[in-house]
Amino acid sequence: MNDYTKVRIDISPCSETVTDTAAALLADAGFETFVPDENGLTAYISAAAYSPELRSALDLMPWSDLDIEWTAETIEGQDWNHEWEKNYFKPIVVADRCVIHSSFHTDIPRCTYDIVIDPKMAFGTGHHSTTSLILSRLLDMDLQGKSVIDMGTGTGILAILASMRGAAPVTGIEIDEPAWENAVDNCRLNNQLQVKMIHGDAAMLADVPYKADVMLANINRNVITADLPRYHEAMAPGGVLILSGFYEHDIPVIMQHAEPLGLKFEDSTVLNDWASVALRKL
Repeated sequence: MNDYTKVRIDISPCSETVTDTAAALLADAGFETFVPDENGLTAYISAAAYSPELRSALDLMPWSDLDIEWTAETIEGQDWNHEWEKNYFKPIVVADRCVIHSSFHTDIPRCTYDIVIDPKMAFGTGHHSTTSLILSRLLDMDLQGKSVIDMGTGTGILAILASMRGAAPVTGIEIDEPAWENAVDNCRLNNQLQVKMIHGDAAMLADVPYKADVMLANINRNVITADLPRYHEAMAPGGVLILSGFYEHDIPVIMQHAEPLGLKFEDSTVLNDWASVALRKL
């Protein structure tokens, strides 16, 4: 049996930050798949693993003024790939040069770079603004022969595109074990077996046997500011650090931590209030 419990969570006021945080808390509680929207999110968990007490996971939300409504229903076993294709994960085209889709999609536009992603979660597929911001940057960079490290690699999409564009060696690091396993699978789907995926946090940078010409980190502001010294240490002289996972108004906070390390601001890009920053190691 592959029955699932579908939980609908309406959140007011709602934002991408709120739904991202809710999904992270629910993932820790055992939920597997998330579909965010402007009013909240829909989450799925194996019916055998579900209990009403799981809603207490959202008690850890760091906002006290949220109104959260929770309803649940059992969904009988079905072809879940078909359901994803029909309702949720649609192919996405970035800068008219890169298409991202699942292995079960059939109507796919032609692009220079064709990336197959079979996500266990709805994030890291290119639909989120922060992922799109970095994908666009990678498409415009000269990556031929450049060494790359992708922190918080998620589905592995950024590392995979970097490798497709000629970067080598390429390493992704992911703290969440299911996401790390998903990234390994996605490297195989895209014939990018030379990309190494490491399970762990920023401490694992010490195990990467090279310095990065390009360091990527699409995580969140607090993790980035805490781990910037490790990123800096793992970079080659003159290397570039591309960051995202925070809002435009957070850029000054990032720079307060980056400048004392000798990381120089180069530029920033913004999409739907989310920001990406490029920093150069002096």
